[in-house]
Amino acid sequence: MTEKLYYEDSHLFAFSALVTGCEAGKKGWLVTLDQTAFFPEGGGQPADTGTIGPARVTDVHEREGRILHYTDRALPVGERFDCEIDAEQRLRRMQNHSGEHIFSGLTHSRHGLENVGFHMGSDCMTIDFDGELSWEELTEIETEANRVVRADLPVRTWFPEAAERKSLHYRSKLELTENVRLVEIPGVDLCACCAPHVSRTGEVGLIKLLTAERHRGGVRITLVCGMDALEEARRRQESVTAISNLLSAKRDQVAPAVERLLEQQSAQKERLALLGTELARLRAAQIPETEGNLCVFDSVLDEISLRELVNLLADKCTGMAGAFSGSDETGYRYIIGSRHLDLRADSRRINAAIGGKGGGSPEMIQGRASGSEAQIRAFFEGGTEA
Repeated sequence: MTEKLYYEDSHLFAFSALVTGCEAGKKGWLVTLDQTAFFPEGGGQPADTGTIGPARVTDVHEREGRILHYTDRALPVGERFDCEIDAEQRLRRMQNHSGEHIFSGLTHSRHGLENVGFHMGSDCMTIDFDGELSWEELTEIETEANRVVRADLPVRTWFPEAAERKSLHYRSKLELTENVRLVEIPGVDLCACCAPHVSRTGEVGLIKLLTAERHRGGVRITLVCGMDALEEARRRQESVTAISNLLSAKRDQVAPAVERLLEQQSAQKERLALLGTELARLRAAQIPETEGNLCVFDSVLDEISLRELVNLLADKCTGMAGAFSGSDETGYRYIIGSRHLDLRADSRRINAAIGGKGGGSPEMIQGRASGSEAQIRAFFEGGTEA
């Protein structure tokens, strides 16, 4: 059995330990120590990383009381090494995990909801509650959670005896009967948890709610705490500042500025659509009627205008009317229409001739063609495979 130093002191980042075992595994070497401050993955919190002497620890798991340290090299059994945990990573995870306990505890006490899912990612956490909450209700919990941080309450962790545990009302996702470790924030939360936590709530720093969405009859929130919350705030500030500069608007006026820009863009799209339709009509008027096929190449019209052009040209020929947009280098987007032929039935032959892929209805097909302009024109002029 490995002595679990992370239960005695969650802020112990450097220690020495005796190597009690080392064997080859699929992910490197599996090293066991007589004692360790490396936390194995559990309770929704990822495993610690760091070093054991010259070896890099990439992962940690617990199996039947043995703490297995996955290392990038073998270590001699019986030798003692200085060990060091990646402290910044552990501290951030403790900030986030303790912040999650505060938020979940308040959600439970205020609304009677249970935390039924928890995942700690590299830059944020997701928490699933078994009931719906409005954004206003969630932001009220967020405000109270930050008041708990400001109060700098003690965070107690211990393994209660069975008699004491039976008298306590605590949150737990599993029905635990032995070796139950409780984490208590007075007046806020009491929860079973195996992970390291901060010593006082003030260490958590800022608790920031990012998103909320409906999920399996409840709500899934995204939350960040501490230094991760600071970095998230910086990223958002940089984004808002960049948009502010691009729009020549004050940072607190970015949203109205974007709304005005979208309104202008929508008006321009409507105007361009009208102009495109008019241009298609003018181009169609300049092309004489013919007994056979018509083919045009265009680099200006959008898809709606191209379809309008094809419809107008289809009335002016007895075969196919095709419009192609693109270049020999990038390929062509095509629309082909006809009033007299079943294009869907003939699409395989047409696509084979122009190097195309696409389909549609008997009256109109569309897709992309890899053939050259000369190849495509030759097919339309001859009406046979090029």
